[in-house]
Amino acid sequence: MTDDFTQQRGPAQAPAATSSSPRARLRRFRVDVGTIICAVALLQSMLLVAFGYWGAEQLVSKVGESAHKVNHDRVEDNVLAFLAKTEALVRAIAHTPSLHPAGHDGDRTAELLWAALEQTPELDSIDVASDDGHLLMAMRYPEAAVRQVLRDADFSTETWEYKQPPDGDGDEDPRQRYETTRIEAFRSDDDPTSDEDFVQAMKAQRPVWTSPFVLPAENELGVSHARPSRRRDDEGRTQTLVVSASVSLGHLSSLVRLFGGTGHGHSALLSADHHVIARSDNPHLVRVLEDPDGGVLGALHAHMLASDSRGWTQDMAFALDHGGARYQVQTSHIPSTGWRLVSWEPEDALLGGLHRNVLWSLLLTLSFLAVSLFISLRLSKLVTAPIENLSRTARRIGRLELDALPRESSRVFEIQNLSQALDDSARSLRAFSKFVPVDVIKQLVAEGHALAPNGSPRRVTAMFTDVEGFTSISESMEAGVLMRQLTEYFNLATRVFARHGGVVDKFMGDGIMVLWGAPADLPDAEYRACIASLELHDEMKALNRKWREEGLQEFRTRIGIHTGVVIAGVLGSSDRLSYTALGDVVNVASRIEGTNKQLGTHTLISETTFAGLGGRLSTRRIEESIELRGRQTRMVLYELVGPADSATGSL
Repeated sequence: MTDDFTQQRGPAQAPAATSSSPRARLRRFRVDVGTIICAVALLQSMLLVAFGYWGAEQLVSKVGESAHKVNHDRVEDNVLAFLAKTEALVRAIAHTPSLHPAGHDGDRTAELLWAALEQTPELDSIDVASDDGHLLMAMRYPEAAVRQVLRDADFSTETWEYKQPPDGDGDEDPRQRYETTRIEAFRSDDDPTSDEDFVQAMKAQRPVWTSPFVLPAENELGVSHARPSRRRDDEGRTQTLVVSASVSLGHLSSLVRLFGGTGHGHSALLSADHHVIARSDNPHLVRVLEDPDGGVLGALHAHMLASDSRGWTQDMAFALDHGGARYQVQTSHIPSTGWRLVSWEPEDALLGGLHRNVLWSLLLTLSFLAVSLFISLRLSKLVTAPIENLSRTARRIGRLELDALPRESSRVFEIQNLSQALDDSARSLRAFSKFVPVDVIKQLVAEGHALAPNGSPRRVTAMFTDVEGFTSISESMEAGVLMRQLTEYFNLATRVFARHGGVVDKFMGDGIMVLWGAPADLPDAEYRACIASLELHDEMKALNRKWREEGLQEFRTRIGIHTGVVIAGVLGSSDRLSYTALGDVVNVASRIEGTNKQLGTHTLISETTFAGLGGRLSTRRIEESIELRGRQTRMVLYELVGPADSATGSL
């Protein structure tokens, strides 16, 4: 019973197994070309849109960084220019030979300091102090004046000569600009040697930018560039002078205020000990140093500290989120002062418009993509049906079923071309089948026979060319130069031959073998070959003229032409074939070319070739029959002279 039951179920299971085979599943999931094209196009479009959107966002971010960096660099250049100008001014004053805050050089020093202050409106004061407690200062604030301090043992004597403000246009008389409006003199306890700029310069014994300190005359925080200068006084004693140029922190803030020109960003200068010494959003009097706590400045300062020493010594560019807004931040290190320039700008104000444009572009692109996909699905039907019909026609042609093949008409240009190409192939095979039995062709195709050597007689005109004296030329030239000349020569020759239907059979050193009439029949082959030889000589004149101007040797071409029947076809071994021509005609053409050397001519043609010209070109008959090397029979040769208007004669 078990066996019978098994035998009864077996046939019923066979169809199920067949229907679930991979081949059946492939048939069920087969799709047409249009669907594949649309799917691939959709996938590519989505990838392009995604990458395009990502690239646009990256580009917008780069644009924002670049725009912000430009503004930051402007502020940095302004600060660096101020520092460099101040350092150069202090250095020039310190190198003045007659510099002294008191004595007979005091008046000239006062005039020097006042003139320097006029030229640097960024500075609040310029002074020179000596190690014996004397001071001479030209100051702009709180009032324009020249202040002199002479230190005695118990007190100091101060003299204030008030001047006109040193910020005029400078067109009036310098003496009037320097004229004293009033003088005040009094005693004080001020000791210039205890001033912060003097103390820091003497301690460093080199030019130094001081840390912020209270400017004595202005009661406001500022910084100075102080430079010590050693010299000997009139009595030969060594004395140290300190030249200082000071600027208040309020005025220093104006240097970083340029960033506010766009109305969005701000900048700040942080000292080496992490205090705010200037900021564009608060350019007021500064009497107390502030820490960069709170606000955007505090957040970016914390980010810099989180980057360890790199955040304080290296330039940085980063984005910062604070208070629900995103900021572009740039930082720069000022080496000469140890300061840190930081700037920040809200990204939405800088790039908000660009981000919105990119988003709108994405939405428009997706909409256009949806419309394009719908149109593509409709148009694909116009392509897939004709292609399927053409594929059936191609399979019939492959089986050599060439009768009553249908033509496929379509509005698609490529399908029309494909249909025409298949029709041309069918007509060619139909014509070929008149000469070769179709059954034989089918058998060869089925058995996979490869192309074998073959050849057939064909009437051709053969040409051989040679460069006169090439052996001596090659011995006297470098290989690179010789190869360049040969390449130019071969390029010119092949262009001329191709223009007149010639086929280059092979290159032989400096020589060329050319065929007219193989592999395809060519009418009037003799005339075409002779015209090509004349044009080659003419064009070689221009090439030789160019070589002559370059100091190179000239090539003079010798040509031999003969016409007759050869064996032309695919010749060679079973695994290496080439199309060429063999026979006496080829050998004779080569010997004729060599006879040019004996006769001193450039182009010789055989009597057979001469007959094919029909008098259309000018020739000269060689009077005596020529015995060619390797041949017992003499031949009549002609020298090809030129066009038919040249007189025909004999040599």
